[in-house]
Amino acid sequence: MIPLRDNIPSARVPIVNYAIITANVLVFCYEFSLGPRAERFIEHWGLVPRHFALANLLTSMFLHGSWLHVLGNMLFLYIFGDNVEDRLGHLRYLLFYLLCGCAAGGAQALSSPGSRVPMVGASGAIAGVSGAYFLFFPGARVVTLVPIFFFLQVIEVPAVVFLLIWFLGQLMLGVAALGTHAGAGGVAFWAHVGGFVAGMVLGPTLRARPPAPRWA
Repeated sequence: MIPLRDNIPSARVPIVNYAIITANVLVFCYEFSLGPRAERFIEHWGLVPRHFALANLLTSMFLHGSWLHVLGNMLFLYIFGDNVEDRLGHLRYLLFYLLCGCAAGGAQALSSPGSRVPMVGASGAIAGVSGAYFLFFPGARVVTLVPIFFFLQVIEVPAVVFLLIWFLGQLMLGVAALGTHAGAGGVAFWAHVGGFVAGMVLGPTLRARPPAPRWA
C-alpha cells in the first residue's frame, strides 16, 4: 500500500517538517554527487552496530541508499509529519523526530549487534512520527494506492488500520529476521518497530498542553 495523502489539514505551516525533508534530499544529492566515493561516505557516517557510535545515531538518519529509498521515506514524512508537528509545536517536533530516530537506530543495533553493515535512512524516525500520528489522529483517513490483482485502486483507509497493518508487518518480519543473516543487512525492521513504539511514548509526553488556568 502506498499512501498518497491524508484528510487532516495542517493548522500552520510545518516549517520543521519541510526543513527535515529538504535536509534529507540535499544530503542525498551530495551522496549522489560523490559517485563511487559515496560508499565510503556511508560507511563513515552510517550506523554500524559492530562499531556503534552515538554521533552516528544522528547522522545515519539523514543518509539514504537510493532515490527510491529517500523519496519513499519523504512521502511518508510529508503525509504524516505536518499534523504531528501541529500537535507538538515546531521545537518539540524537532526534538521528537531526532529522539525517535535515535531510539530506532538503537533498537536495530541491539537486534544485530555484530553487523558490519551501515544502517542508513530516515524510516526509523518517520516510524516514530507514524506512531504519534496513530495516537493523535484516530479518526483520520489515508488515501492509499492499493494493488488489487493486476490493477491499482485508490481507496480511503482509516489511518489506524493503515498504520497498524504496517507496524504489525514490520514486527513480524523483524521477528522472522532474528537469528538469521537477514538481520545483518537489507531492511531495518527493528528500527521501524523501535521508532514506532518510541513515537507512541514520546508523542504524548512532548505534546503541547494548554496553559493552566490562573485564579484571581
